[in-house]
Amino acid sequence: MNKITNLFQTYRQAAWRTQRQWIGLALILVVVTVMVAGGYLNITAHTALAGREIQRIRGEITDNEQINADQELKIASLTSTEVMQERAGTMGFNPAGLDELTYIYITGYPQEPDFRPAVGEKAIISSLIRPEYTESLLEWFGRTLVTTSLAGAQQ
Repeated sequence: MNKITNLFQTYRQAAWRTQRQWIGLALILVVVTVMVAGGYLNITAHTALAGREIQRIRGEITDNEQINADQELKIASLTSTEVMQERAGTMGFNPAGLDELTYIYITGYPQEPDFRPAVGEKAIISSLIRPEYTESLLEWFGRTLVTTSLAGAQQ
């Protein structure tokens, strides 16, 4: 037992050496804490920059969508029926009549042409719009009221 006690006394350190170890340990903890805080600050800064970049890009997208909508409006107004007819008229074009159309038949191609020219403006309107959609709300209400009153009178 005496040898063991003697061994511990031999390896016992001086007081100043123990203080240095505690100071070193404290400094290591401070350095580790500063490194973790620095990493957190770095990640936070990158996240904030990415957020600002996203906001900038979203603003550009909104601006581009507005520009696209304006361009679509311009195209729609320039290609409207009235404007196109007016432009065609100023260029010397006129609507083709039935006697001015020429059909070319090609062998192996179906004989029935898919295109059938409409006769007059009323035919064009009636071919484009279904009859259900040509009736106003007041006309529909009047027709329904008359139909229901006639059905009630017959019973």
